Amino acid sequence: MRYSFHPEAEAEFGHAIEYYEECEKNLGYDFAVEVYSVIERAVSYPKAWPIIEDEIRRALVKRFPYGILYSEESEEIFTQPTFWR
Repeated sequence: MRYSFHPEAEAEFGHAIEYYEECEKNLGYDFAVEVYSVIERAVSYPKAWPIIEDEIRRALVKRFPYGILYSEESEEIFTQPTFWR
């Protein structure tokens, strides 16, 4: 299984990385590592997180107050708009 970002989710992710990097050097990098770690777990175990609406699930990110919204589509995890909550 693989993953892809909705364009709006990808933009939000980029803005969040920039925000954390402005707060502290390398914090944006740390944030990105945590997000990709959650995505890898979602790819491996797509049904592990609760459904919050329709077929959309939310996986929480460690160390940061964010969750990744995603759906399982065919052989892909697809991040949804409003990436962060």
